Amino acid sequence: MAYDLTGTVKTIFDLQTFASGFTKREFVVTTEDKFPQDIKLGCLKDRTGLLDAIKPGDKVKVSFNLNGREYNGKYFVDLTAWRIEPADGAGGRPAEDERLPEDSTDYSEAEDAPF
Repeated sequence: MAYDLTGTVKTIFDLQTFASGFTKREFVVTTEDKFPQDIKLGCLKDRTGLLDAIKPGDKVKVSFNLNGREYNGKYFVDLTAWRIEPADGAGGRPAEDERLPEDSTDYSEAEDAPF
C-alpha cells in the first residue's frame, strides 16, 4: 500500500550495512497534526541515497509503502520510503520520482534478525 506523509525531519540515523550487503537508513518525521507524532521511516538498498539531500529541520513530503510481516511468531510493520521531496513544492527536485512496487521489499537479504 502506498501513502504520503508531510512533516518536519526530526533526525536521520546512520546507514546500516549488513553482512549480506543489504543496506538500510532510517529517519524520523514529525507530523504537523493537532497532536504531532514522530514517525520512523526507512529507506532500503539504493534508496538510502534519498536522505543525502535532506537534513533535520527540513519540511518534507514522504511517499512510502506500508509493509507487514511475521518473524518467529512476532509481527512487524515497516514504513519504507521511496520518494522524499520538499513539502512546500518549491526549490529543488523530488529526491525520487519512481514508485516502488508494493512487493519490492526483499527482507531475505537482511541478517537473520528483525529490523
